[in-house]
Amino acid sequence: MSFLKSLFGGRSAAEGGGGGKEILGDPVDYNGFIIRAAPFKSDEQYQTAGIVAKNVSGVRKEHRFIRADRHNTLNDALEFSLVKAKKLVDELGERMFD
Repeated sequence: MSFLKSLFGGRSAAEGGGGGKEILGDPVDYNGFIIRAAPFKSDEQYQTAGIVAKNVSGVRKEHRFIRADRHNTLNDALEFSLVKAKKLVDELGERMFD
């Protein structure tokens, strides 16, 4: 049964699956948005992910993203996640909250 669990993603963090717990980087102010890297461990690598937030008309809006890119080190994943967050801000601006 454990073979089927590992085959279909049923592993726990203790079994080496990483559990997908995000690791939050420091918040960065970028063009009026607050961006944070939020990569998580997946299959012994770190998945690119992050959070883009902004107060719009007094309401905090937040957009979470996950990308297919994976990295061998946490530091690389944190840096690349910030690059992706900045690109989202540059390309979409406040439209990402629609």
